[in-house]
Amino acid sequence: MQARSDAGDEVRVPAPASPLKSIVGGSIGNLVEWYDWYVYAAFSLYFAARFFPAEDRTTELMNAAAVFAAGFLMRPVGGWLMGLYADRRGRKAALTTSVLLMSACSFVIAVLPDYDRIGIAAPAILLLMRLLQGLSVGGEYGASATYLSEMAPPGRRGFYSSFQYVTLVGGQLLALALLLLLQALLDPASLAQWGWRIPFAVGGVLALVALAMRRGLEETGAFAHADRKGGVGRLLREHPRAVAIVVGMTVGGTVAFYTFTTYLQKFLVNSAGWTPGDATLLCTLALLLFLPLQPLFGALSDRIGRRPLLIGFGLLGSVATIPILSLLQHVRDPLIAGALVLAALVIVSGYTSINAIVKAELFPPSVRALGVGLPYAVTVSLFGGSAEFIALAARALGREELFYLYVTGCILVSLVTYIAMGRLDAPDSL
Repeated sequence: MQARSDAGDEVRVPAPASPLKSIVGGSIGNLVEWYDWYVYAAFSLYFAARFFPAEDRTTELMNAAAVFAAGFLMRPVGGWLMGLYADRRGRKAALTTSVLLMSACSFVIAVLPDYDRIGIAAPAILLLMRLLQGLSVGGEYGASATYLSEMAPPGRRGFYSSFQYVTLVGGQLLALALLLLLQALLDPASLAQWGWRIPFAVGGVLALVALAMRRGLEETGAFAHADRKGGVGRLLREHPRAVAIVVGMTVGGTVAFYTFTTYLQKFLVNSAGWTPGDATLLCTLALLLFLPLQPLFGALSDRIGRRPLLIGFGLLGSVATIPILSLLQHVRDPLIAGALVLAALVIVSGYTSINAIVKAELFPPSVRALGVGLPYAVTVSLFGGSAEFIALAARALGREELFYLYVTGCILVSLVTYIAMGRLDAPDSL
């Protein structure tokens, strides 16, 4: 197996005893982390009134969305701290620390008293837990993307790295599946009263399982040959163009992804008039079909390159976003709505399936986790984390079409980046 040293030379590193075992081990932890992160979004329809009582439903959801967005503010901190930690102490150490923090926060939210019992302290503690979870997720992305890309065999890195979004979407699916189960077993009043606590407790337990699995991971060979003297100053001084590319390619991808996954459930309920159960079922089925697209697109990138897929996402996303969202706002037929959502997710797959490996291929090992994680986290915090809040604010103004234009504009920014970035490194140059 070949790896690039910080001097730019190719060095031999021992291949892992079982690449598949390492990929599965790293991915399972990623799944649990993202399950814990998405549980908040999936169940906020039920617990928003418990922490943010207001005169109307949209205001309650906006307050809950504001806390969701606030969690994104800590993602750059997590990308910075965990990125440095991963580049200096190892990918395995960073992955273990991030999942431990996520587990602790999930347990706290599961038992947190609501506003009626402890007043303003309830949303304050909820906000604190979400900030810490944001730090955890911010560190998870860079460490996980780096680990998966470095453990994957040459010629298959697009395929193997695509499992980061397989597990990311898998975490969201797990949250939605539990929501469907609880909707079937509990009435809406029980879900709003206490049932919403169950998924947070489950997430805490699953995180402990992932922690045990990650303790058995082996370190990557690329990290063994890194000089471990990376830092933000070195990253910005030696790799400014790569950092700019990460930011530009992420803007449109993250807004589109959060629009058609995290926000979609609320959009169907609050804007299209669907019931929570029907909206959850449609989102779950769409994500089930979205899941296998990731390795398919990842494998395709190993054959034709990364850039054609990115440009395809940019072009199709710029053209199709406004028509898809406009139709979804008025459609009631589940088959038509499902086809529209699936079309959007197929387009988004051009970004989600390969964005991790593209970013990893831009940086040497000494700053790879930091280079992948920090600019990505900053961009997601500014654009992905605020997407839901901007959408709800546009609806509150009675101008929902402004959000459709916003999503399209963000995708156009990324399209310009994909065109301007030039030829990417060959897939085997990591």
